[in-house]
Amino acid sequence: MTLSADRIDLRMTISRRYRVVNGDHPMSPADDAYVDRQYAPLEDVAAAHGVDPDEVREHVIAGRLPLPSYLRSDGTEMYHSDLFGIVERAGGVEFLREWFVRQFRDPVVGREEWRSYLSGQYVCLRSVTPRTIQRKEELVTAIQLAVAEPRPRSSAWLDQLHDWVDELDALSPAYTGYDVLRFGGPTGRQTNIDAVRHRFPRR
Repeated sequence: MTLSADRIDLRMTISRRYRVVNGDHPMSPADDAYVDRQYAPLEDVAAAHGVDPDEVREHVIAGRLPLPSYLRSDGTEMYHSDLFGIVERAGGVEFLREWFVRQFRDPVVGREEWRSYLSGQYVCLRSVTPRTIQRKEELVTAIQLAVAEPRPRSSAWLDQLHDWVDELDALSPAYTGYDVLRFGGPTGRQTNIDAVRHRFPRR
């Protein structure tokens, strides 16, 4: 299939913006394989909801929908398969920003999270919604506070810590090597799940 000039231009614009946000890091075959398991091409996500992919790209460029979570090594735009879940809850793309911000008690926080959402970098969550964003932050805060004042001899403390870690684990995908490059260090899973379990194993 030959792509139209307009479609090529849309894709190039998104690709440039994506690299401004994430840096220009190569995707390895292992990265591509991981992304194929966890995400879906834009064309598939759009088709499942009867939407033209170029319409989605136009919304992305206008700041109404997020950048891709990943660009495969071949340039394919990869998204969470439930991208349109919160769009439907909001009543449409045109209402998404207002609806999204309202889900946070503090509108300043809501607007900050909206900007983060548009970056496409919420790859720390299997499903990206205001509720999962907030719950992830609650869990990370609780885990870090507990680890800062450890009481590993306390069964109650240890059980509570692992309950939080297990819940965070259920919300979080595995990440891939590319994420270490674009975020410039260990992933949230490495820091708040793997390292905590290693340091404070279950009895």
